[in-house]
Amino acid sequence: MLEVGELFWVQQDMAALAMHAGQQLAAARWATADRPAPCGLLYWQDGIGHLDAEGVQVPVEACAWGPYQGKLLVWLLMSRVRLVAEVAPLTLDESRVPPLMPIYGGEIPVTDEPLSMTEIDRQLPQPVVAALASAWLLMHQPLLIDRTRERADKPTARAYARDGLPVPEVTIVDLRRQYTPQDQEPDDGAGSRRYRHRWVVSGHWRNQAHGPGQSLRRQTWVPSYVKGPEGASLLSTEKVNVWRR
Repeated sequence: MLEVGELFWVQQDMAALAMHAGQQLAAARWATADRPAPCGLLYWQDGIGHLDAEGVQVPVEACAWGPYQGKLLVWLLMSRVRLVAEVAPLTLDESRVPPLMPIYGGEIPVTDEPLSMTEIDRQLPQPVVAALASAWLLMHQPLLIDRTRERADKPTARAYARDGLPVPEVTIVDLRRQYTPQDQEPDDGAGSRRYRHRWVVSGHWRNQAHGPGQSLRRQTWVPSYVKGPEGASLLSTEKVNVWRR
């Protein structure tokens, strides 16, 4: 699966947004068209939560996926570096441990309609699975994220060359760094409304039309923004960051 999969590295801010947005994601689709690649490995910078293994919290640092008997197989992984840190002061024979170790694998049904998070394998931690689905959805929003391609470093390239494999490339996924307040809801056609105050509209998912003739629907994340006339008093004192090109 990983021999043909694409590699993704998710930066801290993107991971934080995926976790936050995942808390509001009640259902998701897991078909090939909904993934950034049919097979892939996604590494979360600084991790993305934990797997409860009989009371022991095992850190999850990466997710791998691919098709399996008509379903989607998802693996949760932990890095060798993290394992070494967790078992200290004990000594670990690192030569016998791969760079990433699978800690749990589960199957997710591939359905035409979004599958409720409550119907997914309960051993797969829901916050991690929801964050993965959210990250996939966010990757379809170029106004929110940047995706860049980088080749592997020289030691990795040499290791691949010794095994007769092509040098891999990694897709770096991060949030755009353009934050500015705005007074109108994106695509809000109700321009005739008049308000006396401004208020915060929290980030949320919206079922957005796309595709041929706008006939398809995809969940799209609408970031937090300030709504109301410029200069009016703000009903909330919470600081708001809004993404806009």
